[in-house]
Amino acid sequence: MGMFDTVSDETIKEGRCTDIYFVRTEEVLEKEKVNPLVSMEVTAAALPDGWGIVCGLSDVLALLSGVPVAVDAMPEGTLFYPGEPVLRITGHYRDFCRYETAILGFLCHASGITSATAHIICEARGRPVYSFGSRRQHPAIATMIERAAWIGGVDGVSNTCAPDGMPIVGTMPHAMVMCFPTPEDAWRAFDRDAPADVPRIMLCDTYCDEKTESLRAAGCGATAVRLDTPRSRRGNMRSIIEEVRWELDSQGYSRVKIFLSGGVTKEDVTAYRDCADAFGIGGAIANAPVIDFAMDIVEIDKKPKAKRGKKSGIKQVYQLVCDKHRTLPVGQVPPANAIPLIRSYIVDGRVVQQSDMQDARKRVLALIHHTIEANEDKTKPGKKNGKNGSQKKGTFSL
Repeated sequence: MGMFDTVSDETIKEGRCTDIYFVRTEEVLEKEKVNPLVSMEVTAAALPDGWGIVCGLSDVLALLSGVPVAVDAMPEGTLFYPGEPVLRITGHYRDFCRYETAILGFLCHASGITSATAHIICEARGRPVYSFGSRRQHPAIATMIERAAWIGGVDGVSNTCAPDGMPIVGTMPHAMVMCFPTPEDAWRAFDRDAPADVPRIMLCDTYCDEKTESLRAAGCGATAVRLDTPRSRRGNMRSIIEEVRWELDSQGYSRVKIFLSGGVTKEDVTAYRDCADAFGIGGAIANAPVIDFAMDIVEIDKKPKAKRGKKSGIKQVYQLVCDKHRTLPVGQVPPANAIPLIRSYIVDGRVVQQSDMQDARKRVLALIHHTIEANEDKTKPGKKNGKNGSQKKGTFSL
């Protein structure tokens, strides 16, 4: 164990971070000289929101590189439905038995974050969304959280340990405001001293009501005001946001945007996307429900075999022209123009294809764009900017 009760990379790579029954299984099989060639598939019987997004494959590849197995999987960023295999491992069981705990941990956690993020981005209808939730999890996994959120479609992340290739965003906490005699002193200091490329987004609910502090911040050069305590406010948050917007407009600050954070959920994004300009999402992303994947044998010595409740035989998942999926046994002829989703990543222990974070993100953004367009079609003719309609991409930027 490390200083902070974490498990080292070496411990995970060596298979020493596992459930004890895998160790005991290994011991029994070795003593009995049993080591069948198996294929195991990873599936989820149910999903929190109907569909999910695969994430965590990059860590699985790092884990199994050099292990004498074959790995086939859906690329990260691919949409999947309940019951569809997202990853398959083929090899002699004792060679990878003890890695099941880590494999499922990588996929369950990251896929849960990415899936929840993608659903939130769909609801935002083009309003920018930022990941503010890594403080809700152990700091040792901050990189994973921000990577998964980025693949899921957020416009930026807050943690300084995020992988390269994404915007690191954020301005000020309540504590900074409170370190100065007045909020105005804090806002002006930030305006003077923060790097020029950091937007002047002022936190506006430290001491008094949001409307009052927002107007004062606008007078100190704010490009946006951040309202960070929707969960602790009594009353109607929509009314508060609309009141702030009204007063900013009436006082000549119509260009000042409204940024909502602080316990914001997917439901809040749906409810306020027509009156807030951007969202900072914490726990709803970082603490998203994990995808409850299971990893099961579907073939032994190249013959279909599965426990009850599971479908035997190795499978391929196809995307059809109508955007639906179809799962078929490997080798069965698919429908015309069907696109196979499961690809080869490891052959005989050698990684033959890496998982690229930016490519994964592009897949998700294309899905989100398609989903938003489909929802717009359902509402036509009708509202374009209302709570249930569509909106153009906001100009707000952190």
